[in-house]
Amino acid sequence: MKNSTFWKLLAAMMVFSLLLAACGGKAPAAGEAEEFVTGSGFVCPEPQPRLEVTSQEFNLFVWTEYIPVEWKECFEKVYGIKVNHDEYSSNEEMYAKLSAGATTYDLILPTDYIVSLMVGQGMLQPWDHAKLPMLANINPGYMDLPFDPGNKYTIPYMAGTDAMVYNAERVATPPTSWADLWNPDYAGRLVLLDDPRVVIGFTLLTLGYDLNTKDPAQLEEAKAKLLELIPNVKLFDSDSPKTALIAGDVDLGNVWNGEAFTAQQEDPNFEYVFPSEGTILWQDNWAIPASAPHLDAVYAWVNYIEQGEMFWMMLRDFPYTVPNAAALEYAKANQTELYDAYVNSPITNTPADVLANGFFMEDVGEATPLYDQIWTEVKGEE
Repeated sequence: MKNSTFWKLLAAMMVFSLLLAACGGKAPAAGEAEEFVTGSGFVCPEPQPRLEVTSQEFNLFVWTEYIPVEWKECFEKVYGIKVNHDEYSSNEEMYAKLSAGATTYDLILPTDYIVSLMVGQGMLQPWDHAKLPMLANINPGYMDLPFDPGNKYTIPYMAGTDAMVYNAERVATPPTSWADLWNPDYAGRLVLLDDPRVVIGFTLLTLGYDLNTKDPAQLEEAKAKLLELIPNVKLFDSDSPKTALIAGDVDLGNVWNGEAFTAQQEDPNFEYVFPSEGTILWQDNWAIPASAPHLDAVYAWVNYIEQGEMFWMMLRDFPYTVPNAAALEYAKANQTELYDAYVNSPITNTPADVLANGFFMEDVGEATPLYDQIWTEVKGEE
């Protein structure tokens, strides 16, 4: 039994058996692409187009609770690239880490107002639009915005609103304005985003001031007013503010629209309110740090996950407002329940009058230290 032909035949049979197991017991037909399936049972689509990539890893630095798990699994399986995933809870946290010298990140998700600051400091590198066929999937209404004309440095990811949510079963006097949050009846019952620009911003709006003021006197007045709000605040939370709402630890507060939508799906007693002074609007965007080490993986990732048959998962997991028109078309045809819930809700499908009367945050330049100081003092009184 030491015949060399026998052992070669046995080895070949073992290799074929392993290939069959990898393909679920079925040998792929000639020319048929290998099928990859995630732990949830999702069949990963083929990249359209498939880009040539030599990098072995890819480093994401993004907001908490913002990336469907299937995206990472599919990208790793389809491209054979390991995805490393770090998270932050505010733009300021992300900015501070990159400013302190973090040089390994390949892709980040800055919000509109901080983009121009990062561009001005040379922290971002421009996109090569010739390598971005996925741009055809993006609704033009989310492109070419004032914070990045021509989308030289950013690609739209998700958008939405910062407004108010309350539990109609537990709040006898619902808020209709930002100023209502100061109601003494709300003592110890509020959750607010742990975000200085949002919270200081809506305080400025209650005073009739510009959301993006650089006036020291106006900011000092806002600080004094914000300190008066602290007795009403039970917690600041930008990781998952919906958690405290759903658990009944708080009854109302200021949240992003996707958090309010998810809370309402859990409990229909939650209502989302667009404040009379004006709603804060935002857009998060893909951007490449200046020192990104794996550029080929960056382009492969963005083009792949922005395919309609991938990006629809944001409606399922993180239902903010979706700039990806191809994803909405895919959901309309293949995920009808998710699509209908999205388009029929003013929380996710923001009404035109709210957009018309809303405000985008902008880089406040030399006034940034004043905002930081106010936030430190206010949080010190929590």
